[in-house]
Amino acid sequence: MKVSELLQQIDRGALPAHIAIIMDGNGRWARKRGLPRVAGHRAGINAVRQVVEGSAELGISVLTLYAFSLDNWKRPHIEVTTLMQLLKEYLNKELENIHKNNIRFRTIGRTEALDASVRAELEKGVSRTRNNTGMLFNVALNYGGRAEIVDAVNRLLNNGGKELAATGGISEKDFAQYLYTAGQPDPDLLIRTSGELRISNFLLWQIAYAEIWVTETLWPDFEKQHLYQAIIAFQKRERRYGGLEPQLVPTLALGDRKM
Repeated sequence: MKVSELLQQIDRGALPAHIAIIMDGNGRWARKRGLPRVAGHRAGINAVRQVVEGSAELGISVLTLYAFSLDNWKRPHIEVTTLMQLLKEYLNKELENIHKNNIRFRTIGRTEALDASVRAELEKGVSRTRNNTGMLFNVALNYGGRAEIVDAVNRLLNNGGKELAATGGISEKDFAQYLYTAGQPDPDLLIRTSGELRISNFLLWQIAYAEIWVTETLWPDFEKQHLYQAIIAFQKRERRYGGLEPQLVPTLALGDRKM
């Protein structure tokens, strides 16, 4: 189906507020073509561009991409180095376009542990787009969902958490203010490419009620049409949040995977 036809099926009044994506399949994409893994990572940059543009054009409030996990340090040194270089290249090429489209760029994760040259590019992107008022574009770097919760607990303890606990306890709302995504809506829609059925330690607190859409498409082949398919599927389901009555915002099932 053509992209224009898919767009016509999307209800602009019932969009997910926050879309989170686990970008998976770069290595398999390269292997299928007899190429080194790093070629898959480089090819995946176009998919990032497609998703950022497509989400901003629709009016999605928040987009979060899982770019580099805490566990990814276990990969070969050359692959990690290449990933960081590609990140810097992406920001150098795309930052002005991101800014012109009123997109606000930021990172989540333990970015203080990244190389100084990488941090400098990230800080430049955050600073350049800080006052933009359009879509918030989060890139999860050196990120782990469990680590985020641990970091939130430590920040809470350092900011009067013990006193809060002694005077009535800490609510979920209190706790959420110490997460990397404080002040943002939780993801309504979680997309995973390459057909894998894992959460991979991504936004563990925030995706408690997210709808999951899994596609067999490998990340470098992911385009706007796949994003639109996920949103259309999202809008065909009912969200109950544990109750019996459907909520006002529609939802989705696991995308094109047969369960």
